[in-house]
Amino acid sequence: MTYRKLFAALALSAIPAMSHAADPTAAAVKEIQSLKVGAKDWPQFGGWSHRNNVPDGKVVDKWDLDSGENILWTADLGSQTYGNTVVANGKVFVGTNNYAGYISRFPKDVDLGVLACFDEKTGKFLWQSSSTKLPSGLVHDWPEMGICCSPACEGDRLYFVTSRGEVMCLDAEGFLDGENDCPFKSEENENKNEADIIWKFDMMGKLGVSQHNMCSCSLLIAGDTLLVCTSNGVDESHTNIPAPNAASFLAMKKSTGEVLWTDKSPGKNILHGQWSSPAYAVIGGQAQAIFGGGDGWLYSFDPAGDGAGKSKLLWKFDANPKASRYSVSGRSERNHLIATPVIYDEKVYIGVGEDPEHGEGNGHLWCIDPTKRGDISPEIAMGSNDKPIEDPGDGTRRLQAIDPNAGEKAIPNPNSGAIWHYEGADISGDKKIDFEEEMHRTIGTCAIKDDLLFIADFSGIFHCLDAKTGESLWNYDMFAASWGSAMICDGKVFIGDEDGDVAVFKLSREMELINENKCGNSVYSTPIVANDIIYITNKSKLMAIGAKKE
Repeated sequence: MTYRKLFAALALSAIPAMSHAADPTAAAVKEIQSLKVGAKDWPQFGGWSHRNNVPDGKVVDKWDLDSGENILWTADLGSQTYGNTVVANGKVFVGTNNYAGYISRFPKDVDLGVLACFDEKTGKFLWQSSSTKLPSGLVHDWPEMGICCSPACEGDRLYFVTSRGEVMCLDAEGFLDGENDCPFKSEENENKNEADIIWKFDMMGKLGVSQHNMCSCSLLIAGDTLLVCTSNGVDESHTNIPAPNAASFLAMKKSTGEVLWTDKSPGKNILHGQWSSPAYAVIGGQAQAIFGGGDGWLYSFDPAGDGAGKSKLLWKFDANPKASRYSVSGRSERNHLIATPVIYDEKVYIGVGEDPEHGEGNGHLWCIDPTKRGDISPEIAMGSNDKPIEDPGDGTRRLQAIDPNAGEKAIPNPNSGAIWHYEGADISGDKKIDFEEEMHRTIGTCAIKDDLLFIADFSGIFHCLDAKTGESLWNYDMFAASWGSAMICDGKVFIGDEDGDVAVFKLSREMELINENKCGNSVYSTPIVANDIIYITNKSKLMAIGAKKE
């Protein structure tokens, strides 16, 4: 039996009765208000803990960078920008590199990771946090990449991960307020256009983490706790994992940076890097911190930990077929998780992916029931003796969970939490799944509203599915890779691509392209809306987009 047929048989009984989910936008607004920011701000990646990019607002769907139509202001960024914009309390924050050269002591030819802060109304540069490059070079801190994650903002504080693998808490005012906030007092200077550090924690130095190429995690605020993915990964050989016992995931005390618990579950099975960001929700009365692992597994933990500095696992889910094999070159069938899990109607959604430098490949998109416990993968690995295979954790099962040539096989897991699984669908009815109908690798995160799920894959196909059933409704070929995620706002769906276009669709079960807006150069990031203004970064510029007042 093929994997597709095996899973289809398993999943049919798992699809729940149809019901319309509560409005995630209203839930996001309610949660955002608890973070001591504006009611229509968007203060962290995905805006809120469910990571569903569905902001409240009334927005335009057409703009023109050349003519200035609906362009309220622009601000120069570095030469490469991968960080996603957030807005909180009148300030706009975005990760980039130093090519803009805003600070005199760091001219633009000095390579840095930069978190830049701008005025929300005017786009005026206010201050930046500058992360100098690690001496170990590209294995830990890739040149020109800058800061690739988003900060999480709450009140007058913001939290983010530097390209050096440091978790930092900053004063949102920088040194513009003329104060050096405690307890950290060791900044190199107190220039008004630079960052005021409240505390920082070096994950490489204190936890032995060895990040691969970069450290990139958009932190999540869950009450008094910060949830962090460390980016621990392979070395330059792509086969050796130098720090398998270092933490992959951790929780920290928000006020001080104290580590509450750590988890190293991916261990010697890390395939490449770990650049996913966590999600959080209370589901069935149980708080869950949900992390995507570099081993291709999705993990859920009790955010309180076990009380003794270790994690408390609730469930785990293998997002790859057991027989799939990983390779860093060519069309690998096994993938890890770079996208961020999204929670919608008490279900978890995520697609598998790979470093874009490793090319395109097949993908899997999952809807998962997070109320189950233990190993809720769709399959169980079985040995040639018909007994379950227990992964010894020594890396021998890293590249492939089962070897069919050795008589090993996969059987359906009776405890599976898989509700549906999408690899592609024959929408055209020609009895084959064409390239445009196939789900490919993705580093994008789902956006879901009105039971409609939108996700772009790295091959440039934009998919619309029924979030309840996994039925493929329509797809659109952007003819360019997509590195970012969709946004849903004001009855419209926005998605950017590597060619520099942002396509706008009607939020509908039928495809209706409203506009395709050119943004000058590559849009690697995700559009957001705050206070009725769209914020989009291309490779080198931040744009605020909205209707101009007469």
